[in-house]
Amino acid sequence: MLPWDAELAGELNRDTIDSTLLRDNPLGDPHERPIWVYTPPGYEDDPESRWPSVYVIQGYTGHLSMWANRAPFRQPFPETADAVFASGEAPGCIVVYVDAWTLYGGSQFVDSPGTGRYHSYLCDEVVPWVDARYRTLDRPESRAIAGKSSGGFGAMITPMLRPDLFGALATHAGDSLYEYCYLPEFAKAARYLREYGGDILRWWDEFRLRPSFTKEADNTLLILLGCSACFSADDDTTVRLPFDPVTGELVPERWQRWLDWDPVRMVDKHADALRSQQAIWIDAGTRDEWFLDLGASAFHAGLKRIGIPDERIHFELFDAGHGGIDYRYPQSLTWLAHRLAR
Repeated sequence: MLPWDAELAGELNRDTIDSTLLRDNPLGDPHERPIWVYTPPGYEDDPESRWPSVYVIQGYTGHLSMWANRAPFRQPFPETADAVFASGEAPGCIVVYVDAWTLYGGSQFVDSPGTGRYHSYLCDEVVPWVDARYRTLDRPESRAIAGKSSGGFGAMITPMLRPDLFGALATHAGDSLYEYCYLPEFAKAARYLREYGGDILRWWDEFRLRPSFTKEADNTLLILLGCSACFSADDDTTVRLPFDPVTGELVPERWQRWLDWDPVRMVDKHADALRSQQAIWIDAGTRDEWFLDLGASAFHAGLKRIGIPDERIHFELFDAGHGGIDYRYPQSLTWLAHRLAR
């Protein structure tokens, strides 16, 4: 618990990936992205050995260097991940830390005309880049994805859409059951937007000219703007809110576009992909401010409904809010590491 960097038993490699898919993205975000790839103890000992991999993605406003943030009396995840492998608590895995930041603070790991092709970037560029440079086991039963919040959402939807790549997942308080996690925020946002004549881009212009998060509205409106860019942007990149910004009334066709990305609602459509998963970890705090404990419960119920056996699922609700649950990451990593094919 010392407040300084700990020496790793494995090795954390910091590199840059040059993305073709992110070139000329609508927000003008960089196409060269940082990427961290951790190799476990023993990786260098046998040049013929191959290893399972776990891809780790971040929540909204998360960017790669934040993995090194050191909270009081807690170690950052690269160190706690290293510890589970160094101690022998879990068999070694390659751990890939992926950057998907955008100007609005996140991409939701989807392809969108409002932000760019971040799902394709993850699946069709990052995964092949890692497989070409590290001794991975290039098969879905040996590759997992994990994340919290928006990262937990990405960890749920990516194996549904690409079961040819990912055969296991861990979601910590992942965005789901949108009528509870998003819908209550729309009413707050409509009130906040009165100050800006109902124009969220007026707020955005102001936000960028002052210290961030110095107004009560900032967090709500940032997530609304970013998620609208991901879920309900027009083909010409225009961002459309899912509700009337003056009255707060839902715009049904736009709200439906959000609901189409709700992992709970995606379960039945992607049942075969989910049944192919080797292992699925689901957890959330019972005091989650976005009611993601209910989303976790509904997602778990959906998995049971489509016939995924209990032994492939870890489902847990625990006493916590949305924040401060980073201690859960090495727990799910350990659980996944024991279940990935070697």
